[in-house]
Amino acid sequence: MRNSFPLWKNLLILGVLLWAFIYALPNFFGEDPSVQLSPVRSAKVDDTVRQQVEELLQGQGLKPQKVELSDKRLLIRFADTDAQLKAADAIEKAMGTNYTVALNLAPATPGWLRAIGAQPMYLGLDLRGGVHFMMQVDMEAAIKQREERYAEDVRTLLRENKLRYRSVDRQNGTIRAQFDDTATLAQAQSVLGREFRGLLIDTDESQNVLLATLSEVEKREVQKFAVGQNITTLRNRVNELGVAEPVIQQQGTDRIVVQLPGVQDTARAKEILGATATLEFRLVDTEHSVPSSADSRVPLTAQLYRDRAGQPILLQRKIIVTGDQVVDAASGMDQQSGTPAVFVTLNSIGAKRMADTSAVNIGKPMAVVFIENKSETKEVNGKKVTTRKKVEEVINVATIRDRLTKRFQITGLDTADEARNLALLLRAGALAAPVDIVEERTVGPSLGKENIDQGVRSFVIGFAAIIVIMLVYYKVFGLIAAFTLIFNVALILAILSLLQATLTLPGIAGITLTIGMAVDANVLIYERIKEELRNGNSPQSAIYAGFERAFSTIFDSNITTLLAAVMLFGIGSGPVKGFAVTLTIGILTSMFTAVMCTRMMVNWVYGQRRAAKLWI
Repeated sequence: MRNSFPLWKNLLILGVLLWAFIYALPNFFGEDPSVQLSPVRSAKVDDTVRQQVEELLQGQGLKPQKVELSDKRLLIRFADTDAQLKAADAIEKAMGTNYTVALNLAPATPGWLRAIGAQPMYLGLDLRGGVHFMMQVDMEAAIKQREERYAEDVRTLLRENKLRYRSVDRQNGTIRAQFDDTATLAQAQSVLGREFRGLLIDTDESQNVLLATLSEVEKREVQKFAVGQNITTLRNRVNELGVAEPVIQQQGTDRIVVQLPGVQDTARAKEILGATATLEFRLVDTEHSVPSSADSRVPLTAQLYRDRAGQPILLQRKIIVTGDQVVDAASGMDQQSGTPAVFVTLNSIGAKRMADTSAVNIGKPMAVVFIENKSETKEVNGKKVTTRKKVEEVINVATIRDRLTKRFQITGLDTADEARNLALLLRAGALAAPVDIVEERTVGPSLGKENIDQGVRSFVIGFAAIIVIMLVYYKVFGLIAAFTLIFNVALILAILSLLQATLTLPGIAGITLTIGMAVDANVLIYERIKEELRNGNSPQSAIYAGFERAFSTIFDSNITTLLAAVMLFGIGSGPVKGFAVTLTIGILTSMFTAVMCTRMMVNWVYGQRRAAKLWI
């Protein structure tokens, strides 16, 4: 009797192992300190910008390792962090506000590996270093914004129903509407109660006052929306920082955790994440000419803005719709002209306002204004000084072609990229409520490196101890087990890299545990082979029976552990999930290596010859 695999099975196993080693390789090349230059909205990164940056660095005496140009960004790699920091300062001063300059660590993977899609796995905050923010959403401000919006909606609804009122204002969380008589008060109560389900409406007939407050259900919806919208917005803003695998998740009812592995510029991260912004739709003032100088007077009914090119534009003071009334926005192509367009969907109140305004302004231009309150940290006389500034600019002007309703489109955009950016901005460009950073932690790269060293050291010690014990106890079969463990580690690294998973310190612990569990399968097989030999079977028969009869035990034991890992992933969070992911992958790969790879190598050593004795 001979033990052997058919040629196709040997080639398949070898192919899988070759793939594993190739796709695990990128994790051993390290990272380069880099500066990333990304365009802001309509700006572009092209060969001209690349040449400008290279000439700037040459003038500063800075020599980058490599300058890489992609569709969305320019990446400049350096040999050390000193050159990286000097280059970032020089580029930021030269390029102005049209570009975002971010510091990051770019993988130093060779080009031939990147060409086949081989990338290193991401490292978590505890291994790579970076910043951790705990942000608290200002729920009172979110509710106040909703109350103010309701107050404006109440005024509009009363005017539309020709119900005269003395005043509508907001006092201590209550919207108060004053009327002349009780008959009008009763009509207003009926109209508002029918239109606004989120308000609790009461009256004070002695003073002819209607009192409206937000219901508890409405307040919870406002808070839920504020947190959800802020998470979406923060996730999009993090893209400006060039972070590979950020963690942005809700914690509790009003807090958001943001972890940015690899970010070195903490001040820049705080500026981008903490900025608040909003959007406004306004009509362009076509009745008055744009003031020719800064000293010229602006009409009382208008307000002067500038577009992205810096050109002045006069808009009406009345706001049609704000960004928080935009339910959805998607980019596409205008069917008539074939030019880029953005398709906008409004909520019911915004749709009514837009319909009423557009119906009487067909043929007139409408503008979208982006207003952002952002902070900038600069070094003045050796001290870091944070200043706040308000940025207001017109990002789009389009002509109203027809009466606009709940869904309409914005045209007049130059490129499809501009349309996509505007759609993104409309969907999640503004924070629904202000956020305050209540906790900030910075994990330095040196601490991350120390964690990696300790994790690798524990893995190497455990790995070496297992191999020594296996060699002493199982001789040649122990050597085969050592090779299968190496194959197992390569497979785990390759799969994690292919999935672009994030490796954390608990993840390393999961891999270390997997190695111990993987060798269990080899022990079960080898002990079964020894038992068959003691029963008087020939070496070839013992090998065959050992693998066949040990498989069910190996399968059962791994399935129970796999179920536990899945449960950990399902109910755990953060580090627990990282541990569960590596443990799950390790169980699956150990099944393959212990059964298939071990048997293939045993077949190579003993399967083709009549051995009188097995070195086991």
